[in-house]
Amino acid sequence: MAIPDDDGPAYSQQVGERLRVIRKQKRLSLQEVETQSAQEFRASVLGAYERGERSLSAPRLDRLAQFYNVPTEQLLPRVETGVEATAITSTDREKLSIDLSQLLQLSGLPFEMLARYLRFIQVQRQDFNGRVITVRGDDERAIAAMLDVPVDQVRDRLAALDLLFRPA
Repeated sequence: MAIPDDDGPAYSQQVGERLRVIRKQKRLSLQEVETQSAQEFRASVLGAYERGERSLSAPRLDRLAQFYNVPTEQLLPRVETGVEATAITSTDREKLSIDLSQLLQLSGLPFEMLARYLRFIQVQRQDFNGRVITVRGDDERAIAAMLDVPVDQVRDRLAALDLLFRPA
């Protein structure tokens, strides 16, 4: 989507859609944002932002990004460049899902590198749920290097570290 030449309602609606997506990824209601932000972001005002009825100043946008713990640019609509990322799929392997909350409890350089790498993937995918991330084939190779194990042992190493996500 291209950014319109003016600050018309279409752009405000696109910003609002991004705000709503990020809030929902964080699993927060409008009221919860109001409460957790100590009323800095009133539910009624945030709702107006999300509906595109009210424009957001740059400083306010920055504060909201800080509250959601995401880069500011993630609250803005994406500009399509015509080049879409292609997902690497593996039909013969189970998806590898990493429990981010478990990872953050580990200390040491390999785990810090892994956390930074997975944060980068979150930014690329605009996925900020903060709990679980599913990695792809190329990602497994990078993780293998960080954990100093062969690629075919990444899953076993992550399981031994209790980092594989297992749905309840």
